[in-house]
Amino acid sequence: MDPQARYRRVRQTRAPRAEFDPALDGEVRWLLQTGPLALRAARAHRSRDGAPAPHPGEGRPNGLRRTAQARGKRKADPFPLFALIGFLILVAGLTDFRGLLVALAVAGMVAAIRWAAGESGGRSERRRAALAVEHGDRYVLPEDLDRDCADLLRRAQEAADSVLASEINRAGLIDTIDNAVTLPEETWQIARRLARISAVAAEHRRIVPRDLPYEVSQAFTPYDDALAAALSALTTRVRALEDYALQVYRADQVYRAFQQLEVLTERTPDYQDLLAETVPGADAAPRVERLADQAAEVRETFRRSVAEVRRTGAGLIGGGLSEDPGT
Repeated sequence: MDPQARYRRVRQTRAPRAEFDPALDGEVRWLLQTGPLALRAARAHRSRDGAPAPHPGEGRPNGLRRTAQARGKRKADPFPLFALIGFLILVAGLTDFRGLLVALAVAGMVAAIRWAAGESGGRSERRRAALAVEHGDRYVLPEDLDRDCADLLRRAQEAADSVLASEINRAGLIDTIDNAVTLPEETWQIARRLARISAVAAEHRRIVPRDLPYEVSQAFTPYDDALAAALSALTTRVRALEDYALQVYRADQVYRAFQQLEVLTERTPDYQDLLAETVPGADAAPRVERLADQAAEVRETFRRSVAEVRRTGAGLIGGGLSEDPGT
């Protein structure tokens, strides 16, 4: 099977995941990643207000912040109070005053524990909601993207994941540190631009009527072309990332073969002895030489593969979207 076809076959096709700005504080990013409901609630609030998903640098309305602060406030349920009173009356009827005191102490402890747990959970929920609003321009949800843009983000994420999970990356044989920093930044830059394209395209569809008179249809062409050019540029960027991932995948295959050959190389004397015992002397010599030559060829192939991956990675990093964070 062709390596490219094999690479595509082993990729796990799935919906894109939410993408976060790598520059976010670690604790903030963790709270946002573990609070998908808060992220969707923040987006849904903007949608109800008729506002598009925020973009980097865009201000956030105070109304959303007030909503986040109000989140988590629940109406008190009187049932537990009545149940407690009934329980205490029952205990008082069945036991003496000392038993009532014990029941009161136990009930107080249970109530205190429940209150502390509820208060802690409420604070955590309110904090997540407030962070989702405050950092609304620092993450991109799948819902922020139309179908074409969501597919591009999925492809970019799969390519980056493939590189970071590769054996040669984990073994430190390529620019592991650069990959760990640059690939998340690259997918984030792609994601936020795709969100921008999706938002502009949605607005474009709302503004431009479907059935345009022929006499004026040409006036809208430059706007259509601008959207198509932006999407094409990002598609090229994603393909470059996929090409890099494919080269890493190929190098991974060679690396596994190299590791297997290294094991066999240690046992070369056993094979040489076997040839000497079973093959006539004239025929054994070239076979022994071939063992050494093939081992050297695989080593050289492995070195070339890693060198090619390093060159491609340097070109990707040098010409990446992260060089232009202001757009």
